Amino acid sequence: MYMPILCSPIPAPFSPSSSVHALRPADVTAVYTLGMPLSNRDEASRIVSRIAELLSMLNPEVITQHVDQTSSQPRSLLKEAEELSLSLAHQVTDWKLVLLFIPTDLMCACSSDVDEDVKTVVREMEAAQQILHERLHRTLVHVAVWSGNHQQDNGCECMRDATINHNLQKATLLTALQDSLSHVLKNPQWHSRSEDFTVVLQSAPIILEPNSDYENTQSDLTQFAVQLWTNLLQPSTDQVEVMDSSFIRIPCPTQERPFLRTQMNSLTEREGALYTDASAALTDPVMGTEIPCTDRSPSLTTPTSIHELRPGDIKVVAAVGDSLTAGNGVGAKADNLLLVINEYRGLSWSIGGDENITTVTTLPNILKEFNPSLTGFSKGIGKEDRPEAFLNQAVAGAKCGDMVQQVRILLDKMKNDSHIDFHNDWKVITMFIGGNDICDFCTDSVFFSPRNVVGRIRQALDILHKEVPRAVVNLVELLNIVALRELHKDKSLGCPTWLVSLICPCILKPKEESSELQRVNDFNRAYQHAMRELIDSGRYDTQDNFTVVLQPFFREVVLPRLEDGRPDRSYFTPDCFHLSQKAHTLMARALWNNMLEPLGNKTFTQDFTADIELKCPSETNPFVRTAINSNYTFAGPPPTSAPVTNWGSDFSCVNTAPSNSVPTSAHRIRPADIKVVAAVGDSITAGFGAKAKNLLQLRTEYRGVSWSIGGDKDLERVTTLPNILKKFNPHIKGMSKGQGKWQTGFNMAVSGAKISGIPGQVRHLIDTMKNDSMVNFQDDWKLVTLFIGGNDLCQYCNDRASLSPENYSHHLMTSLDILYKEVPRTIVNILNILEIEGLRRIKRDSLGCNVLQKYVCPCFLIPGEDSPELAEVKRINRDLQIETEKLVNGGRYDGREDFAVVVQPFFKNSVVPLNADGRPDATYFSEDCFHFSERGHADMAAALWNNMLEPVGKKQTYNNFTNARNNIKCPTEENPYIFTKVNSLPSWTTPTGTAPPTTTAPGPTTHSTAQPLNPYCSDTVPVWLATVLVVISLLIGSAVTWLLFSCRVKRSRRKMTTAVEMKGTMF
Repeated sequence: MYMPILCSPIPAPFSPSSSVHALRPADVTAVYTLGMPLSNRDEASRIVSRIAELLSMLNPEVITQHVDQTSSQPRSLLKEAEELSLSLAHQVTDWKLVLLFIPTDLMCACSSDVDEDVKTVVREMEAAQQILHERLHRTLVHVAVWSGNHQQDNGCECMRDATINHNLQKATLLTALQDSLSHVLKNPQWHSRSEDFTVVLQSAPIILEPNSDYENTQSDLTQFAVQLWTNLLQPSTDQVEVMDSSFIRIPCPTQERPFLRTQMNSLTEREGALYTDASAALTDPVMGTEIPCTDRSPSLTTPTSIHELRPGDIKVVAAVGDSLTAGNGVGAKADNLLLVINEYRGLSWSIGGDENITTVTTLPNILKEFNPSLTGFSKGIGKEDRPEAFLNQAVAGAKCGDMVQQVRILLDKMKNDSHIDFHNDWKVITMFIGGNDICDFCTDSVFFSPRNVVGRIRQALDILHKEVPRAVVNLVELLNIVALRELHKDKSLGCPTWLVSLICPCILKPKEESSELQRVNDFNRAYQHAMRELIDSGRYDTQDNFTVVLQPFFREVVLPRLEDGRPDRSYFTPDCFHLSQKAHTLMARALWNNMLEPLGNKTFTQDFTADIELKCPSETNPFVRTAINSNYTFAGPPPTSAPVTNWGSDFSCVNTAPSNSVPTSAHRIRPADIKVVAAVGDSITAGFGAKAKNLLQLRTEYRGVSWSIGGDKDLERVTTLPNILKKFNPHIKGMSKGQGKWQTGFNMAVSGAKISGIPGQVRHLIDTMKNDSMVNFQDDWKLVTLFIGGNDLCQYCNDRASLSPENYSHHLMTSLDILYKEVPRTIVNILNILEIEGLRRIKRDSLGCNVLQKYVCPCFLIPGEDSPELAEVKRINRDLQIETEKLVNGGRYDGREDFAVVVQPFFKNSVVPLNADGRPDATYFSEDCFHFSERGHADMAAALWNNMLEPVGKKQTYNNFTNARNNIKCPTEENPYIFTKVNSLPSWTTPTGTAPPTTTAPGPTTHSTAQPLNPYCSDTVPVWLATVLVVISLLIGSAVTWLLFSCRVKRSRRKMTTAVEMKGTMF
């Protein structure tokens, strides 16, 4: 089944190629590596190993060798090149592939010396190439820029500044380095008709992102290996960019394109034509606009009302925003990516003032036709702090949170300029912002929530409203940015997808038709809606000389296309993200037209393919349009939400029936089949302080609202796991109610308990259930939830020996062994201990938070930031999670058909709950800022239930604390059962089928021979393992068949002694 994704050798000449430009992968005998990145040496080695494995499909004898780099100090690339050339001096006939990495780890992206650093690195690379060129024979060198994530660790202090856009700084550095290397390596000396040596620059850098998850790291390295491999081969004419990172497509040499890529054998006619056409389009000189308006005169006297403002009355223009207003790359040539860094402020659509309207179309150049004395516009190329930028204070990479600072600087400039009469001159200020917020929203969806983002815009507008007289503010609605993904699907367009993935990861990385992509669309629309809502509130129409008008022409974007249906790159800068002068021309026209269109009837579509004709003021409507002169009625502020009176949940499930007959398998349990609930644990499960309103109530155990076992009231008012289950089976037993220990049911949790106390709680639980006349101990299906470890972790530094992860695992195993041996018909929920570090951020100005929190969990909350003590306890936190998963997934409890243990991992990567302002939300916690409040318990209950309905391996490993009433998932007809390891397997049958066979065993001392299902396994199998897997599968199949027949014979002979022998040979 793996063979279709492996490359098969294609017919080749009997002897290796004599030309590097006709070099086949099968001709390469060895792969050598230079410039291994010091801080990511292991990762780079694995990538190179994967390249060698891919080459081995075509030449099984290929070898790999790295120039020795065991030193912890960086080594000169020249020295490495010298060593390699000396070691290979005798190899004249064998073809060699040299992978030369250019690491950026020691370069500081935000340093003022970064340009000189780039030049130094390029010079060193060029010198190293010269050595290789002179001394090596039959060699193909591929150069790849390597970007790790260790700049902050190498003395790059400015990268620790939270106010700068790190991705933009990194992208700028990589663009400069990639462009400089490209320029040098295009030198004919490397691509002359020399037949045995050439150099190629990989078209995209290798950008290693921070990733703490082992499986994801391995997947990323595989993707990078495939990226390198793809760029090693001649490009195919129909190559399409695959944006789905979970799908690994490995290209192979073909009959038409069998060679490794060189500059001479790889530029296709289509690519050449594309760049020629794009360059011609991008330098089209017709960027001017004809003004058809005949009446361009100002008012007879300076108006005092904003609603009687003619275009000719406007004397000052200004703008704030991001790179689209700063003009990044507007004047760049199509083939010069480095020029995107330049800020062509004089060409900017809303504020540029270069030349005049006949050659450059901008809003100021249009307005200058109505008032030649207009001031404030920007000219030329440069940053916002240059005098020529004037009132264009947009900053590349800016987000909504930067608007207040930009507005403050803008006001200072307007007030202090001698050419501006601040109090009497009429001003037009354009604000266009939000693109970088949506680009980063997936990194922190609360901080970048529509409410918070537009709240930051509101703060800036409030300052303008309060302090600036005689001004109309254009708030340009955020564009529909998702359409830009189209540019990065077609490989033939030559777009630098790697660069845009750095600048705007949340837009480019989601898979097509995925929930993540839908979320991008939802956020984009929500940003737009929140902007409209802000302006429609009427907040800025309280005085006669100021207003804010929403200009919505960017709400819908129609992507320009060529005749063949591909996106038209001429409307974009070379990075396929920013907009070219061609697009800025249309944007300026659209903004002007929006300003003259009445509110309620404005154009809200930007069709780049349509020719936009300028509108003109008329005799009947000569004014810049406002709400008043448009007879527009504001909708007013949205109604405030009703106060929350409870933390219940809504229930919408329809498949609530039990099985037709009582199931005998734990893997076929519907929620309605559960008859008994139980729980063991510590103060969290005991409901310690869950409803406390003061310190006196903190010690009360509110067991009735405990997330996993409470049963107070009903689901509509109290969200707990039993209250959810009561919707399926109203007669469920075991839930705890009320306060204290009077109606504990089967809630055996003890406040302050550690893992060592859980075996005793389990023994107490079993005795209690057996003695309860309402419980059929043998036949009732039971759901037991075990959550423990907080006290072990919080006290770890005081008793490292007894609270070690090894002892934790031992006590957990003892507890599960008791349940496994003695309790029939049971599913056990094991909760990963939560990631406690986030609790350090929970603060409240109260005695309980300031004093008790650290007392409750000293080992985690007292150590200082970046201290070795904190690092140690964070490691132990993760170790406890790992030990839990190892025990449960190790097969120890897989021997009984009526018993299952499942790790529910929603606490594994805990997300601190945040309020609407992006700060930690203390309402999820009790008076001590450590234990959960009733609100927190409700969210935990929903997360636990949802985990139970997610298959093993695909369970959500975090809880984002949304507290929405509609969070409850439902069983489906296709998946009606509570998920276990067995029924999560792809081979599991449908509800009408039979359960897969399992090996029964009398107790936990019997090992299963099957491999445990690891819920964190990758969805893909590395292709280089394919052949090995096939062979191993055949061997295992033969061995298992022999073993089954052998065991059958032995069982008939020793039927009475088997169990005893098995107990004696395991553990």
